[in-house]
Amino acid sequence: MLGRWTATSLVVGNMVGAGVFMMPALLAVYGGISILGWLLSTLGAVLVAILFSRFSKLMPGIQGGPYAFTRKGLGEFPGFLVAWGYWISVWTTNAALAVAFVSYLSVIFPVLGSEMYYSIGSALAVIWGLSWFNTLGVGKVGKMSLITTVLKLLPIVAIGATGIFYINVDHFIPLNLSQESNWTAIIATSTLTFFSYLGIESATIPAENIKDPETNIPFATKWGTLIAAFVYILSSISILGLISPETLSMSGAPFSDAAELLWGSGAKIFVTLAAIISVFGALNGWILIQGQMPEAIARDNLFPTLFKKKNKRGIPAMGIFISSVLASILIVMNYSGSLMEVFKFMILVSTVSVLIPYIFCAISYMILMPKKTYGKLKNFGILALASSTLIFSLIALIGSGFDSVFWGLLFLMIGLPVYAIMEKSKISKT
Repeated sequence: MLGRWTATSLVVGNMVGAGVFMMPALLAVYGGISILGWLLSTLGAVLVAILFSRFSKLMPGIQGGPYAFTRKGLGEFPGFLVAWGYWISVWTTNAALAVAFVSYLSVIFPVLGSEMYYSIGSALAVIWGLSWFNTLGVGKVGKMSLITTVLKLLPIVAIGATGIFYINVDHFIPLNLSQESNWTAIIATSTLTFFSYLGIESATIPAENIKDPETNIPFATKWGTLIAAFVYILSSISILGLISPETLSMSGAPFSDAAELLWGSGAKIFVTLAAIISVFGALNGWILIQGQMPEAIARDNLFPTLFKKKNKRGIPAMGIFISSVLASILIVMNYSGSLMEVFKFMILVSTVSVLIPYIFCAISYMILMPKKTYGKLKNFGILALASSTLIFSLIALIGSGFDSVFWGLLFLMIGLPVYAIMEKSKISKT
């Protein structure tokens, strides 16, 4: 069973992973205006965190997170769409994390950045090594999450807190370096940075494995999000101020480059190792989720029964295995470009796939609100919360771009035949 701090570390660990370590390089082409994107995505993340905290009190101990919340308010088919979309987001996130792991590892082993087959092999090795580890038990995963979360935060905070005193203001002028309008640039960067907050709901999914879920899940969700937000914004301002936009946009390991500027080559290796640990820990936590999510759906007969099969340690190993196969295929199919290009494509598809569940969750919460209390101040606040979450999710979806929305919706539509088969199976049994 996961306690308060291990649950919080699961949330922080799943969020503070590849996003914070890779994002400065992706944002460099936009310039200082990306900080406004961070602020907008942070607002959205806080709204989602509060929404899920409310849900966990409304439905304490219910496993499945966004899927369970949507199914309760909107019914089976919307619940299935959320589950399918969220599941896609999980294994595409794991593919992105594996790519980020290899990107930082290439600082120590440069051949990984230049030889495609070595890169692919390393990415697949880390996915399958952690997939095996996750079949050993939830307790071991929770302890690793706590350890890697502590280790990863120290160097990130150190760079953020130190770098803030060495900022070159010229790196923020002009504010918007892109060819887009200010508003378009803010929306685009908020969508990119919102990937760094995916994992907000991590504590809600394995709810049956968390002690005192009614108290600990809201605590882990809120504080995990706030800790991540502080780390993200502080470190992003520092790195954007330390490294010129031209140099930063070409970096495959921006935190390592920042550490070298501040403290020398020895620090660069140290921070690189911290980044590797960070991504490793995040991937570990997400692989836990990729087994728990489809298992919860399969118990409601909306996913094939093989997803709810557990090994002798009570772990849905088949769900982990199938998800890792799909993540591996995605890695192999998209490894034609640079590591940064592959990473960007995967995080946008992942973000699109999870924004749709967030939209359904916001609508579901409006439905589940006690109708007899409409008009009261407290309920008006809850309605405003759900509406704001819905609006933010739609804005971020628009900011994802046509290609990402296309692939996200395509992956979602592939789930329709699965739903039809499951429904036909249920009818034949009656």
